[in-house]
Amino acid sequence: MFGDVINRLGRKAMFLFEPETSHHLAMRALSRGLVPGTSFKVDPRLKRTLFGLDFPNPVGLAAGFDKNAQAPDALLGLGFGYVEVGTVTPLAQPGNPSPRMFRLAEDRAIINRMGFNNDGHAAMRARLERRRARGGLVGVNVGANKEAADRVADYVAGITAFADLASFFTINISSPNTPGLRDLQARESLRPLLQQSLVARDDAIARVGRSVPVLLKIAPDVDEAGLEDICAEVLECGIDGLIISNTTLSRDGLHDAAKAQEAGGLSGRPLFELSTRMLARARGLVGPDLPLIGVGGIDTPEAAWAKIAAGADLIQLYTGFIYEGPELIGRILDHLAAKLDERGFATLADAVGCDLRA
Repeated sequence: MFGDVINRLGRKAMFLFEPETSHHLAMRALSRGLVPGTSFKVDPRLKRTLFGLDFPNPVGLAAGFDKNAQAPDALLGLGFGYVEVGTVTPLAQPGNPSPRMFRLAEDRAIINRMGFNNDGHAAMRARLERRRARGGLVGVNVGANKEAADRVADYVAGITAFADLASFFTINISSPNTPGLRDLQARESLRPLLQQSLVARDDAIARVGRSVPVLLKIAPDVDEAGLEDICAEVLECGIDGLIISNTTLSRDGLHDAAKAQEAGGLSGRPLFELSTRMLARARGLVGPDLPLIGVGGIDTPEAAWAKIAAGADLIQLYTGFIYEGPELIGRILDHLAAKLDERGFATLADAVGCDLRA
């Protein structure tokens, strides 16, 4: 209880600063152990085992919050079942000029055009090396440098660099803030990217002693035909799962007309319906067995359940976490357990896609 009060007060203070400044302050506090952890009992029915990994609960932190693996253990200590760090590129890069992050408080949303700002492979690897023995599920989201001559080679380099440290990989080709990156979602570009990424993963098996799962994160703005192509390639290549979805370029229904004009990807509550519909369509295309992670607009326990019911095996938070704070995790877990009782499901796995047609 005391930790929740501290978190609420801290969050209120953070909102007095510009968004990126607040983010830097939050990461500094987390990395220095200044944010109290959270302890709550997780209903064992919510645990999932997917692509060879045991998830203590289904609520994860999406990539983009801890870009450089500065505080994955502190974030796990807040109650997340898993944390995704990155996006990381082979070489450090500054990203786009500031200002590049904007709060739309009335819409419970954020627009960002960060541009894969990160410290690069070497710096992240050094940090992950230091936490190697601590346990917990930490995925690595890999990307390509803005000026890369061969972007596929950058993704391959990421998988090679972190195969012994990552719980799983996410191939991020869906950020709208690196020019031309989303073109890799087209089928003729996607196939060689997935194939070469999996070859790199398989080449590392003898060295690391396991096959590291590789997931693909896609944009919510892909049209119906594009989604069909992506799902077909994912199934054909043997990718381990899909993350749906990244931020959107849509500005439909926003109340903050001035900030709606800012370039970048929109996250938060306005993304919920778009991303959830895509999630449900993807579940219909890939069938019941491929793991899907639902992301986008989860800022209430009810929204979390809707993702599960639409076909998500796991979920991830980002903007909802910023607005609601870490107590949202516990509220979601309690609600999911209550919904299992209400709907008569023995486990969360049984509930996945239960409202798919709706």
